[in-house]
Amino acid sequence: MHRLLFVTSSLFSEASKSRLIGGEFVAAWRNAHPGTTVVQRVLSPDAVPHLTQATLAAAVTPSASRSSAQQQDAALADTLIEELEAADVIVIAAPMYNFTISSMLKAWLDHIVRAGRTFRYTASGPEGLLRGKKVFVTTARGGIYGAGSPAHALDFQEPYLRAILGFVGLTDVTFVHAEGLALDPDTAARGLANARRMVAELLPTAQAA
Repeated sequence: MHRLLFVTSSLFSEASKSRLIGGEFVAAWRNAHPGTTVVQRVLSPDAVPHLTQATLAAAVTPSASRSSAQQQDAALADTLIEELEAADVIVIAAPMYNFTISSMLKAWLDHIVRAGRTFRYTASGPEGLLRGKKVFVTTARGGIYGAGSPAHALDFQEPYLRAILGFVGLTDVTFVHAEGLALDPDTAARGLANARRMVAELLPTAQAA
């Protein structure tokens, strides 16, 4: 039985297009893989706050050495990491804000990138520990940033996510982009249709690790 983690990170909640495509992907995955268990993690400033000095100190302190206050400070990050460790498949709905990811998604990443837990330092350099998982990222973009487009150099979203996910061992990453959503209605419709077509093409071959 597959275990799927669905992470959403938009300011627009139910109106989010990245969440819409991500949700459709999750539904299609469940249809193709009956019995899949889905855990949804909705990111918001209240649900997943940014790191503080206290939460960072707690994260880098070994669990056995934490004070009771540090155990509380590290509890959220521990839970987020456990969700990732338990998942076979991870779907991240990631809107593009100002050419990169939302601050909520950045906060989630800051909580889950932890030395000794999701990566470790070795004599040959850092090694990611979250191996053997598939990741699908559904994005929503107001403009068009694909290869060959005039704005391609402004895409700091996909390169950053590939780098940071790869750092913790998540190297099997597929992006589904819905682009041009803020240009005009026809372009927006084509962008959503293209994303949906890619989801339909992926599902016959997408298999959990």
